[in-house]
Amino acid sequence: MKKYFYILCFLLIGFTFPVIAQDVSLFQQYNGRYDYTAIGNTMNTVENGTLGPCTILTSSSANLSLNSDQTIVAAYLYWAGSGNGDLNISINNIDITAERTFSDALDSSRVFFAAFADVTSIIIDQGSTDYTISNFDLNAVIAPYCPSGTNFGGWAITVIYEDSNLPLNQLNVYDGLQSVPDNLSISLDNLNVLDNENAKIGFIAWEGDRSIAVNEQLTINGNVISNYPLNPANNAFNGTNSFTGATNLYNMDIDVYNIQDNIAIGDTSATIALTSGQDFVMINNIITVLNSQLPDATITIDDDTISCGDTTIEIFYTVYNSNSTDILPAQTPIAFYYNGEFIGASETAADIAINGSEMNSIYLNLPENSEPNVTIIAIVDDDGTMNGVVKETNENNNSAFSEITLQIIPEIVVLPSLIGCNEGFETASYNLFEALNTLNLNEENVTFYLALEDLEVASNEISIPSDYNNLSNPETIYVRVERVPCYEIFQFNLTIENCPPYIPQGFSPNGDTKNDWFNIQDLYDIFTEHKLQIYNRYGDLIFVGDNEKPWDGTINRGLNNIGGLSPVGTYYYILNLNDPNYKPFVGWVYVNY
Repeated sequence: MKKYFYILCFLLIGFTFPVIAQDVSLFQQYNGRYDYTAIGNTMNTVENGTLGPCTILTSSSANLSLNSDQTIVAAYLYWAGSGNGDLNISINNIDITAERTFSDALDSSRVFFAAFADVTSIIIDQGSTDYTISNFDLNAVIAPYCPSGTNFGGWAITVIYEDSNLPLNQLNVYDGLQSVPDNLSISLDNLNVLDNENAKIGFIAWEGDRSIAVNEQLTINGNVISNYPLNPANNAFNGTNSFTGATNLYNMDIDVYNIQDNIAIGDTSATIALTSGQDFVMINNIITVLNSQLPDATITIDDDTISCGDTTIEIFYTVYNSNSTDILPAQTPIAFYYNGEFIGASETAADIAINGSEMNSIYLNLPENSEPNVTIIAIVDDDGTMNGVVKETNENNNSAFSEITLQIIPEIVVLPSLIGCNEGFETASYNLFEALNTLNLNEENVTFYLALEDLEVASNEISIPSDYNNLSNPETIYVRVERVPCYEIFQFNLTIENCPPYIPQGFSPNGDTKNDWFNIQDLYDIFTEHKLQIYNRYGDLIFVGDNEKPWDGTINRGLNNIGGLSPVGTYYYILNLNDPNYKPFVGWVYVNY
């Protein structure tokens, strides 16, 4: 398994005072042609001690000098001193407020602070010049610290720069505030030393005393390291700056050590230990610079495409190789997870250059019973088992996630049937919108279909829904209503009923093609089993008709005039529809020529 953070932990042994320190841990990492330098100065006029003056400065200066090939990429200001802290100071008359603070203590009456501010923009703007820290005033708090020689104040700026002449390095900035009156062990894990040439480690430390050299040793992997004559093996923290050669940084240190002979090619970890028999020292900042040629794969989920009612989604993603010192090779695996389950795999198509990227997409099939809100996790350099195949500068930044809302179609809502009057052969005319009257919908958002499959793909919609003739009885109509984020589905049936016929009160069978027969509307081909009987005014049955034989004024019953036309006059009818829903209709009709 990979995907773990770099861990830098301090194990403090034998402390007898309350621990309020903050563990030193990784703050920033830079991969490329990077190195660093540091400047700073003390606020003490002499090294503190019981015989020294109880005074402290409110300003001091130091010079930064970079060559033309060195381009500033970051600058971090640290300042520290006795007491709870002056957190508002100035640099070259520019006001600075602490962005982060740290604290430590010897006991309840001797507490110390450190503060941090990112001053990159200021250092880039002013470049190589003198820098003065001012308005840093501890005069009101140092008096109780002087009798024990713990009165101090100081500042330091670490400047990280890029230089095309440098090898590819991994530069790690760690910070916190931890102290060592006895033994302090630092474990640097997840290193990848490809070349140990010019490997270095640097420190910003507070309250070290040049006059106290009692078993004060700094070791890496068990080997004592020193930088004689600035930092002898028995007095590592003694008021010096390794970059400038200064020896008068009273009670503070800006030290850097070459560790080329103390770390080997292939090492993946290093242990740094500090022991002191008497001196109280606080470590605020550690920087390591190691040669490294590794990619750093990261991924972002940029977008997605979802279809209504579909659990297949298209994910658009980008793989980056930004914080790297080598190409990210082609075919680096990418895994996708849903609810912890592996659901899809991809890979990079080509080598990705340092600071390069590659965009792609993948279709993922989610389970059919997926919840509407899903979280998709993408992990680059993952073979689908949470294991990577590419060694990277940072093994813990390979993942990205996206919250996605599936477009779940609501359950189909069944509406009451729309009833039409039989217009013959079980067909009727319908205005389909009438089925939706109670829903108060915008007709522009509504389409009608004969099949659910057509509705899902929005194909073969009913073209004139306001005047539709059914094709079967009953017939199911599906309604698609466009909503955000997905459409809704309704359905209703078209049914037929035989509506009461309309019986006219006269006709004129004179052959002029106008009103030539007893045209009972909504009767023929609807009530196909009906019987029609016509009587004259004397009560004689003169005509019997059915669905195939409407009355055209002729006589087909009785002893006389069979086939002849009935005279002008009033006739009476009995219309039996032979439908259990209707009683026979009885009435009169007038025949005229």
